[in-house]
Amino acid sequence: MDDVLASEGLDEYGQYSMSGNGEAVRGYVVKVTDKEVLVDIGAKSEGSLPISQLPTVDGKVTVQPGDTLEVVVEHGQLTPEGYVVLSHHKASNSKAWDDLDEALKNNAILTGKVTGRTKGGLMVDVGVEAFMPGSQVDVRPVYNVEAFIGQEIPVRVVKLNRRRGNAVVSRKLAIEEDVNARKAALLDGIQEGGDARGTVKNLTEYGAFIDLGGIDGLLHVSDMSHGRVTHPSEVVQVGQELTLRVLKFDRGKERISLGLKQMLPDPWATVIERYQPGTRVVGRVVSVTDYGSFVELESGVEGLIHISEMTWSRRMKHPSKVVKPGDQVESVVLEVKSRDRRISLGIKQLEDDPWTTVASRYAIGSVVEGRVRKLSDFGAFIEIEEGIDGLVHVSDLSWTKHIKHPSELLKKGQVVQAVILQIDAPTRRLSLGMKQLQPDAWESFFQAHKVGDLVKGRVCRASAFGIFVEVAPGVEALCHNSEVPGYQRGQESKTPALPVKEEFTFKVIRLNAADKKIGLSLKAVAEDEERIRLADYQKQAAAATSTIEEALRKDEPSAAANDD
Repeated sequence: MDDVLASEGLDEYGQYSMSGNGEAVRGYVVKVTDKEVLVDIGAKSEGSLPISQLPTVDGKVTVQPGDTLEVVVEHGQLTPEGYVVLSHHKASNSKAWDDLDEALKNNAILTGKVTGRTKGGLMVDVGVEAFMPGSQVDVRPVYNVEAFIGQEIPVRVVKLNRRRGNAVVSRKLAIEEDVNARKAALLDGIQEGGDARGTVKNLTEYGAFIDLGGIDGLLHVSDMSHGRVTHPSEVVQVGQELTLRVLKFDRGKERISLGLKQMLPDPWATVIERYQPGTRVVGRVVSVTDYGSFVELESGVEGLIHISEMTWSRRMKHPSKVVKPGDQVESVVLEVKSRDRRISLGIKQLEDDPWTTVASRYAIGSVVEGRVRKLSDFGAFIEIEEGIDGLVHVSDLSWTKHIKHPSELLKKGQVVQAVILQIDAPTRRLSLGMKQLQPDAWESFFQAHKVGDLVKGRVCRASAFGIFVEVAPGVEALCHNSEVPGYQRGQESKTPALPVKEEFTFKVIRLNAADKKIGLSLKAVAEDEERIRLADYQKQAAAATSTIEEALRKDEPSAAANDD
């Protein structure tokens, strides 16, 4: 009996193995235990299937006796109880490959689940593990393919190798027709100036790409807000739905520029109503540059405090000496140009302008003290108080020295005294002089001398027409060649009329105080000396003659007596 059963069992197995031969067959669940499921596979045969191969819900298998299952007979394998070993996994896998084969032939669309990322693309479960290249994820480049992990997506089979177990799928081909159809409808409905609704797809440093439902538009960072935006993430986030304004649409290149701030009222349209010139305002410093600082007065409205409007003093080198980003500062509105989107602000206007009272606090001719702030080719600027600078022109530095540059006498930062020469408060100009602290050598000379005086002088330099003589410190006079005794015309090309650095006595023959010109003559001195000598000689001769005559008069009576 046992031999018969064994023979029948063997026949049944042989019959099954011939009919199954590793292919999937459909059977009926006979019994479900904790470890296995018994399946009637026909031909009076039953097989055993490990319960671990069946899906579970809350830890319990979902199949029950009477349910049908697809299984594969593991050829030549029996359980200790004599049951044929079955595999549900292989049956599912075989069916999956059959389905993929059919889908490839019919160009059908399947649904798969993205299970993970691999080099060059994604892995998709379509019954078997299939590879999807990164270029086949979407009709447009995708910068974040990880976002698809865990999603169920439509795909098309593009390549199969069942023997090697390789399958390649494409989401791009599955959605291309639908995308193209929606894209065409979308393009027909887009107009410049109109509104469009889309989802933030990804962010870059310069903006955000918005999925409008088949085509991407660019929301540039400058069009996100009327206010200052450092990075797009400050305004929008990936996945956020937005209604935007179509700013520009290039149908040929399918380029769409979008704007978010255009959906809100422009604060500059009514800025003149809120910021009248002279109004005091408080704002936040958002940036500092070499020429000033920008202050945010409200979202989308910024004003500039120019460096020249930060302090009445001209000493400040950089705005960072006064403000820094993040500071809350009070300022005064100076000018509003809503069309140019500009507001000029000032800090120094919070205090009184020192120039408005300078004329009442300083008098012309008074002596002031200050620090040399700047040297230029034409003079030196001296700060006599905070915000008040005066100019000492190079010509007012010295009475006696010929100054070519102020640095010959002064250096930056030096504390000096000066005399106020002129005050022009409306033009913010103050003229100072340093030579006026000392008497004018020229004026002193003209006061002490007149034409005909004799003066001693040292020859300091010679020219073709005469020699210049220093008759006092800083005072030079001219002695023309014609006023030098014995000097002949043409001699100047060979030798000066008088040797340089030698001292002589000259006669003043001309004085012009207005033009500061003094004429000297050496010849006149010689002529005067000659006249004096002649006069002395004549005087001596006359005296001698008078003496002789007097003596003769005294001798005349004696001679008369002798005659008698």
